[in-house]
Amino acid sequence: MFLRSSLRLMAYRLNVLETHCHLQPKRCKMSFEKPTAGIIIIGDEILKGQTVDTNSHFILKELYLLGVRVERVSVIGDNVDVIASEIAKFSKEYTHVITSGGIGPTHDDITFEGAALAFDETVKPNPELVKLCRKFFGEDKALDSPQLKMAHVPESAKLTYPTNQKTGEKWPYPLISVRNVYIFPGIPKLMERAFSSLKNTLFGGSDVSFHLSEIYLSMTEMEVAHILNSFVAKYENGITVGSYPDLTNSYYKVKITIESTSQSTLDTASNDLKQRLPEGCIVDYDKDPISHAGSAVYALAEEAVELSDKVRNSLTVIEEALDRYPLAEMCAGFTAGKDCTALLHLYYAAVKRKHPEFESQLKILFIESASGTFPDVEKFFKETVKRYNLEQLTVKGRIKDGLRELKQSHPELRAILMGTRKSDPYSESLSPFSPTDPGWPEYMRINPMLDWTYHDVWSFLRTLSLPYCRLYDKGYTSLGSVASTTPNPALRYLSASGEVLYRPAYTLRDGTHERTGRKQSQSSLDVTK
Repeated sequence: MFLRSSLRLMAYRLNVLETHCHLQPKRCKMSFEKPTAGIIIIGDEILKGQTVDTNSHFILKELYLLGVRVERVSVIGDNVDVIASEIAKFSKEYTHVITSGGIGPTHDDITFEGAALAFDETVKPNPELVKLCRKFFGEDKALDSPQLKMAHVPESAKLTYPTNQKTGEKWPYPLISVRNVYIFPGIPKLMERAFSSLKNTLFGGSDVSFHLSEIYLSMTEMEVAHILNSFVAKYENGITVGSYPDLTNSYYKVKITIESTSQSTLDTASNDLKQRLPEGCIVDYDKDPISHAGSAVYALAEEAVELSDKVRNSLTVIEEALDRYPLAEMCAGFTAGKDCTALLHLYYAAVKRKHPEFESQLKILFIESASGTFPDVEKFFKETVKRYNLEQLTVKGRIKDGLRELKQSHPELRAILMGTRKSDPYSESLSPFSPTDPGWPEYMRINPMLDWTYHDVWSFLRTLSLPYCRLYDKGYTSLGSVASTTPNPALRYLSASGEVLYRPAYTLRDGTHERTGRKQSQSSLDVTK
């Protein structure tokens, strides 16, 4: 084993020597004002599709904000020679090299070995790391035990301790770096925690800032290609332009990005492009309406538009509910319908305004239909749970039976927010606070949207750029189970080739036709619309 390792090291040293003789390093192209980076993601499980790499995405976003331009991302397997070769190459080409993965006690955790080989070094027990590992795993652990494998690092390794950003306490295990190579763990939570703690220390201080402008268009990329081509030719050396079609977005068809290290250059170019584009094709789009839901919704409530009164009244009802009930005793009915989507955002905004320190999960109630749900509904439901960081409470069967099950599984719940409108079946006599009917499990139904119309819901969703279920862009105007729901015939039209298509739900002119193509519900507790 020792002979084989020695031969490998000798062969690699010859390769390094040859590389230095024939390749000119690219550092001459760099300056401290324009730092660059290369990212190396290590792991067979990534290459086999067994694990989704989220680390590179996180690192890319963070470095961009620090003014560090990432020029390459590489994904490689657990092979010490490949790791060594990639690290050696990246180290010469970029200001910073960041690796992720391959740190641990098992046979395939070989990033430290690869980093040592890249710089013609060997791995050795680091006294400080040995002490740390033995303190954690036990003083009796031998140097060649799996528990002390992470104490064996390249000879020239530097130890940098992250700190807890809330308490300021030093973490027990440091980040290992060799020259300009920073070796991060592969577990996303650990990597993100270490990177967030050390990013300014290791990669900050750049005089470069990347300024970005994003323009969203209702036209296709083909329709604006000639405009973009002439625009790019004019600003060839001062900006970077990107064009990104999106075939599934409900609001725009193409996103144009303009990037520059000069804010004034960016402003000039951005204004120039807007002047070149056809009138009316630029979409006012908010790419992250959730993060500032509180401020945006309450601002809408104060605007001088017809919808504002409805929003303001709904917020008043929700605020009263929050005064009556602790959050632990409330949940919102949600099954991915448009009304539920609007209700959830109103509820989320009110909670963020009243309890800005609240970081726990809001509860939503999903009554699973025995008739099955659409794949688009299931997909949007999962995305929404993640987007708003929700706790999902699922019950099955008929609504009354589901609520009985909910009463047993979550006896603390007393109130359910509903997206019910008075135009819904069996809802004409409801009030903002309506107890369930006799014979039903006892809950307070909170109905903040009773006076809203079909068009109010769509105006709210699209004014705030809120994501909604894709079925609404396919002609469905009211969603129920698969067995009870079809596209609305009022939105049907024929394409130029004779194909039957449907316009989006928000284009329906007569809101009284909302439930056309939908079998009638049997209860005002039907929260999918």
